Amino acid sequence: MTTDRTLLVGDVGGTNARFAIARMVDGQRVLEHHESFKGADHPTFLKAVAGFIDGCAVKPTGGVIAVAGPVTDGEIDLTNSPWRVSEPQLQTLGLNPVRLINDFEALAWGAPAVPADMLASLGGPEEGDPHAAIAVLGPGTGFGVSALARDIHGHAVAMPSEGGHACFAPGDAVEDEILRILRRRYERVSIERLICGPGLLNMHRALAEIDGRESHIDDPAQITAEALENPNSHCGATLARFCAILGAVAGDIALTTGARGGVYIAGGIAPRILPFLKASPFRERFERKGRFQDYMAAIPTHVILHQHAALLGAARVAFAQAG
Repeated sequence: MTTDRTLLVGDVGGTNARFAIARMVDGQRVLEHHESFKGADHPTFLKAVAGFIDGCAVKPTGGVIAVAGPVTDGEIDLTNSPWRVSEPQLQTLGLNPVRLINDFEALAWGAPAVPADMLASLGGPEEGDPHAAIAVLGPGTGFGVSALARDIHGHAVAMPSEGGHACFAPGDAVEDEILRILRRRYERVSIERLICGPGLLNMHRALAEIDGRESHIDDPAQITAEALENPNSHCGATLARFCAILGAVAGDIALTTGARGGVYIAGGIAPRILPFLKASPFRERFERKGRFQDYMAAIPTHVILHQHAALLGAARVAFAQAG
């Protein structure tokens, strides 16, 4: 059956905004009319949404927009962007019902719908426990965390969180020093202070200080580019440490959420460094959980390569909301 519902779905982060139209065709959710642009291209969140809708031949009547940050009473003030918007403001564009949800909540809903050929394994078995929770996390402009829990009847619920702002836990003496150095700048050092784009720069400067050398790099993209070109360089050492800590954090989140169904790495960074990440200490640090090493070894880890996984999740929520 084909329905005539036309819904807006969006995925708005600290740097990029993605929108699409979602329709139900033959019982399947279909995304059309994709558009992606830099958040800086539009002065306000509302004007960005309005600009997308103006370009649609058939105007959406409702929708769900996933946003990077906590949604409180239907309003978002993005953590790493000056944008802010509320559901009542979005309703002025003809969207009713409309809902704002956390971007990683959308990814938790969307991860199970990502085709297998759009997942890259980082180790562990191909499949986890189909009845257990999954965790979704990852670095981009910030660091997002969520989980999809399942009850004994197979019903699922996504759990939005701000887990990226949990405290960073060092795993060895070098990371002890990184934490000590960053504490001079930040009263409290969270995971996001290290495992995200700006965090990569924090880590590179801290490692340079530990080595007693200077670093004149001001762009995390330069660190990544040099690391991929020469893994044995100082930038290569920074990116390897980044991947190791990402693995340790992913393991901690798997333990915290009981994610025996699998851990999915999302965000913009992991797909761009995939060969490096596969060869890094990521999986070793993921499994290195003392008495729970066997527990961790049974959990698959994957990188989500699908560019619109959050839109898939937003569409799932939008059609459930629309009945």
